[in-house]
Amino acid sequence: MKFVKYLFIIAICCFFLGIGAIFGLYKYLEPELPDVSTLKEVKLQMPMQVFSAEGELIAQFGEMRRIPVTLKQMPPQLIHAFLATEDSRFYEHHGLDPIGIARALVVAVGAGSAQQGASTITQQLARNFFLSPEKTITRKAKEAFLAIRIERSLTKDEILELYLNKIYLGSRAYGIGAAAHVYFGKDVSQLTLSEMAMIAGLPKAPSSYNPINYPDRALVRRNTVLYRMLEEKYITQQEYMEAKNSPLVANYHKPEVAFTASYLAEMVRQEMIDRFGENAYTDGYKVYTTITKSLQTAATDAVRNNIIDYDMRHGYRGPEHVLWKGAETPWEKQQIVDFLKGVSSYGPLVPAVVTKAEGQQATLMLHDGEALALPFSAMRWARPFINDRAMGASPRKVTDVVKAGQQIWIRKSGENWVLSQVPGVNSALISLDPHDGAIKALVGGFDFNQSKFNRVTQSVRQAGSNIKPFVYAAALDKGMTLSTLLTDLPITLNVGGGRTWSPKNSPPTYAGPLRLRVGLGLSKNVMIVRAMRAIGVDYAADYLQRFGFPEQNISRTESLALGAASFTPLQLARGYAVFANGGYLVDPYFISKIEDDTGAIIFGAKPKVACGFTCDIPVVYGPTAKSQALVSNTVDLHNQEDAAATAAALAAAATANPEPADPADDSSDDVDPLTENAVNNIAPVPNLAKIDPSKVPPADPYAPHVISSELAFLVQDALKSDISGEPGGGWNGTGWRAARDLKRNDIGGKTGTTNSSKDAWFSGFGPSTVTSVWIGFDDHRRGLGRGEAGAQSAQPAWINFMKVALNGLPVQTTPQPKGIISVTIDMSTGQLPGGGRSRSEYFIKGTEPTARAYSEVGTTVTDSGGNTHELF
Repeated sequence: MKFVKYLFIIAICCFFLGIGAIFGLYKYLEPELPDVSTLKEVKLQMPMQVFSAEGELIAQFGEMRRIPVTLKQMPPQLIHAFLATEDSRFYEHHGLDPIGIARALVVAVGAGSAQQGASTITQQLARNFFLSPEKTITRKAKEAFLAIRIERSLTKDEILELYLNKIYLGSRAYGIGAAAHVYFGKDVSQLTLSEMAMIAGLPKAPSSYNPINYPDRALVRRNTVLYRMLEEKYITQQEYMEAKNSPLVANYHKPEVAFTASYLAEMVRQEMIDRFGENAYTDGYKVYTTITKSLQTAATDAVRNNIIDYDMRHGYRGPEHVLWKGAETPWEKQQIVDFLKGVSSYGPLVPAVVTKAEGQQATLMLHDGEALALPFSAMRWARPFINDRAMGASPRKVTDVVKAGQQIWIRKSGENWVLSQVPGVNSALISLDPHDGAIKALVGGFDFNQSKFNRVTQSVRQAGSNIKPFVYAAALDKGMTLSTLLTDLPITLNVGGGRTWSPKNSPPTYAGPLRLRVGLGLSKNVMIVRAMRAIGVDYAADYLQRFGFPEQNISRTESLALGAASFTPLQLARGYAVFANGGYLVDPYFISKIEDDTGAIIFGAKPKVACGFTCDIPVVYGPTAKSQALVSNTVDLHNQEDAAATAAALAAAATANPEPADPADDSSDDVDPLTENAVNNIAPVPNLAKIDPSKVPPADPYAPHVISSELAFLVQDALKSDISGEPGGGWNGTGWRAARDLKRNDIGGKTGTTNSSKDAWFSGFGPSTVTSVWIGFDDHRRGLGRGEAGAQSAQPAWINFMKVALNGLPVQTTPQPKGIISVTIDMSTGQLPGGGRSRSEYFIKGTEPTARAYSEVGTTVTDSGGNTHELF
């Protein structure tokens, strides 16, 4: 009895000593324990999502994929699967489970090592939120104390909901919502019992039981979870057998995007990092952009198809890789499949390996091991590329083009596969709303994975004849009219140092005196040079800044008239918007609003808008634009971001022997190399989404009025002639293809081609849309080749995009400003009619012609034979 008594006393002492030790340990660790009350306001790390204007997902950024789900949204069987596997007594204990701990100890003693975990869900939550994963006694003690604190601070349901949304489940998936999408491409409500059990088995070892990498291990673990559910009577025997016998099919599912807009998404990412730093990736921001699915898809297709068409016109450059040659041992199927899985696809281009080539057909293998027959008709176009101006003979059989062992590229054309290749040329398209500057579509290149260089915002290229409307606008503001005659005859200018400059038309044809409208429509180079000489280079250079063009990118030489200045496609589109909206310089933007993780709007774009053609708003510049101080102030006020984005210095590269114009270039856009500029090709992405309301008083909703509405109306109408020509004039503008294909008279635009066709452009407008397209090589030294110019190389993409952009929109008439009058003129002289061909022309009131055109009357005499002769 004494022994029992002493044993009892010892036990009591040990108990109190244990309690004291635990209390002492708690007091020792208490200063290091975090405040668990923060869990009541916890913000789960969630990726940033980027949406279209319609609210469709276009991109997601952030290492962690998480889709928060409330407990009510979770299927009961999924909850039961986790409870059965991780903590069957969750609703019975208070953070620690003594029975579970005792059971784990007994099993460990019997097996000689730890076989079961004893951590409750609450302990796991404490570890995930507050502690490191290190396995030490101190960390375990902290975990236990925090679990008790958590149980006192939160309800069981709150703990379980946090746990199921926080737990890491492999493949960058955090929480059950993300895991359902990552492994099965489903919402949690759509999961089967088998899939629920697989997910519930992951917390123990997310990497080892990953069903994508280790499907056999995942299957065993899934069955273990199902058995535990059966033991806990969460499922019936029949449900257990059905789920156990079902196959486990899991694949990695990327976030489902509605359409691709990678270049714009990258602009959003950079802007969000500028605003929020690295928290942009984890705070669950939702960014809504200004682009729409229909227009962005149309823009992507237009650019890619146009690049491919250009590429095919210049021949086939051969295979991407040669895996084996004729006499060498062909690769095995698995070797080919493994190789192709490591080759990225670019846009519509798919890699394939030729396994057999003979006669009229080649046999290909794709990355999934599928065999594909490619007929000779699919490669008939593939004349060998020699250089940008020459190709070899047309192929006659398959082996003239491809051979076994070659890795090539193919793409779908309709229902058929055709031979293709990764293009060397590249292109860009930007479309915006001229009313407020909202970007409707943006394509920075053929494929973002091929090149992340955004040519819309970063590529500073010579403008060619795309600049002529702005120079003519300066001439009109100086006093010229659309009926002013300019001489279309060769011109030679002395540029000093014994050197001369002789700009030429392309093609090199000359028609004598022509009206300014005709000179713009036909893109006559010598006429725009004469206009520049008339108004002065400095006046024109200063005037260009009204349209948002950075001063440092504007060359102050007479070749400025031919497009020697260099701008980005975005800057050109912004400039053309001034003509389309009544003379207002809008700020392009691409973020309409930003929401935080609660759905609250933390940013909403408030763009300054164009008032239109009939508003009585004064122009912010003086009538002559000679005040450089005023010009600078306006640039600082409204164009700081564009100026900073294109701060590349221009260096004049002079040469005494200008290259002759290419007669095949029908766009009349050659830039003489006398003043061709060397330009830094890379400029920072402009921070366009930032709109500082402090720049303009809140009461003023309008963008700066940089040219008069009357002047904008005249240039817009002249640009329509570049497409539609002039009724009765006997000429078509350089953009006539748009009139043929779009069949509407409310569109206008201008071609542009630089020297040696290094850059080709088409910029123009339609109702509520301004679009600019550029195509060329990123290497400035390389030209597009013979026969390539703005009309042939860039305009097709513009037309194909505008077909979609203008589809369903009624033809619109531009409102006529009150200062515009219409006067009938003689088409030959630009004066009042005098008996010849005539047309109605627009004028700013007070500039209309007052003299009448006249023709000399010949004096005739009749000789004795009755024959009539001119006396003079």
